[in-house]
Order: sequence, then C-alpha cells, then structure tokens
Amino acid sequence: MTNSVADILIEALPYIKRFSGKTIVVKYGGHAMVDEKLKKDFANDITLLKYIGVNPVVVHGGGPQINKVLDAMGITSKFVRGMRYTDDKIMDVVEMVLGGKVNKGIVAGINRQGGKAVGLTGKDGMLITAEKMTLFYQEDDTKPPEIIDPGMVGNVSNINPDIIHTLTNKGFIPVIAPVGVGKKGETYNINADLVASKIASALNAERLILVTDVEGVLDTDKKLMSSVDAAAIQKMIEAGQIKGGMIPKVECALEALKNGVKKSHIINGKLPHAVLLELFTDSGIGTQVFVD
Repeated sequence: MTNSVADILIEALPYIKRFSGKTIVVKYGGHAMVDEKLKKDFANDITLLKYIGVNPVVVHGGGPQINKVLDAMGITSKFVRGMRYTDDKIMDVVEMVLGGKVNKGIVAGINRQGGKAVGLTGKDGMLITAEKMTLFYQEDDTKPPEIIDPGMVGNVSNINPDIIHTLTNKGFIPVIAPVGVGKKGETYNINADLVASKIASALNAERLILVTDVEGVLDTDKKLMSSVDAAAIQKMIEAGQIKGGMIPKVECALEALKNGVKKSHIINGKLPHAVLLELFTDSGIGTQVFVD
C-alpha cells in the first residue's frame, strides 16, 4: 500500500511542476454539485490546487437548484432551444439562487477545507459584460429563419479579468456565478460552460476543465477517448457522432483553444476527486482536447 501511494505521488510530480503558477479554470456542474461526498471531494481538489501553487478559478452552474426554487414558487420553466426562457421574475430567481445560495455554498465548502474562496457574479467589478442572445431556427431551406426570443438570456460580450487577477494574486480562489450585466445595467442569465470558456480565454489559462455527468467524448465504439485533437472533434460534430447536449460543451472547449487556452478537458464529476485525477495522472479520467 505504501509503495502504491508513493507511486501515485511520483506520477503526479511532473504535472505539479508543470501547472505551478498557472491558471486553471474549472466549470463546476452536474451531479458533483448535489452529492455531499462529491461536493467535499471537489472542495478538497480545488483547495489542494491552490496549496501547490496552481491558481484555480471556479465557474459554476446551478440548473437543478434553480428548478427546485421555481417549483416551490409554482413557476413553470419553459426551455427554448435547450435554454431556459428567462423573464424578469425568473431572472430574479436565477440571480438569487446562483449568486446567493449556490455560490456561497461552494465558497463555504472550499473554505471549510482550508482554502480562501471568494464568491462573485459577473456583475462584480464589471467582470462579465453581456448582451441579449437572439436565437434563429430554420426548419429547412425552403422556409425563412424564425427569430426566437429566450428572454434575459445573454451572450458574453466582454470579460474584465482585473478582479480575478487581484484575488488570485492575494491567495484567494474566485468562485463565479454565470450572471452578466448589460450596457444599461440589465441582468443576463448566461450558460456556465460559455462563461468558463470566455474566462479561461481572457486569463490565458493553462487548462479549461468542464466537470459534467458524462465520461467525456466517446468514439464510434462508445469507448472513452482520453485525448483527441480539435480537428477530429469538429469532424465528429459534422458527422453527427457528437450530438445533443455534448455539442455546446465541446464547442466551448474548442473556442477556448482558439483563444490561447493550452488544453480543454471534459470529465465525469461523478468520480471522486475527478479534477485531480484528470490533471495529475498519466491516463486521466476524461477527454482532453488539444490543437495539433
């Protein structure tokens, strides 16, 4: 047993050296946000990263938590092209849940493990400037495209990383809720994967890690691909091999790579200590995407 533990530590050493002083953006979502054991594992992983010299930045989702509050209030959610239609009333709930309960719960969890986390939304320090998202749907080439209004759902127009730099340089771990602010002060609900990708790009991060409920990218035999280049991913999308909810995730991963992030990872957050296993072991546990 002792030798086994020592072997694990030795295997991790070159990765610890490689990532020391670098920024790693982690999008935290899925089952890992609701299972108590996995929540503690995640908090330990993020705290350990900071202690060994890595600068983790956490961006979180919170869809199930939002659903729970809306259900309790008797408000029915409507989804438009996979996105929650967000009117003023729902936006108030989204901001309350993401920027309040969920964000502060993650902060408290990290702090209990010895980290120094600080909770933010995109409205703090004008971190995330957003603009209204407009969706287009065209049934076929014979019909004109239909304009779909998703309400107060936003796209990221700019990331101002100053507040993140200030916090990380002082030893803090930023935990960011994906809520942005418009030019007139209006609040926007933004997809957390998209926010994580944009923040990773703005920080010139070494890694973007998307914590999900799936293993990663699968090949035609449904086997996990531990490493795949961006060009191959694009071909898999065009061939319909990657589909559904995985498409926006891999697109966010690819977008980060185009903007200077060294590698993107899609990992299964249902596995204990998934972040550490992906970063500090030779084989990893998910899919790393890179530019060849």
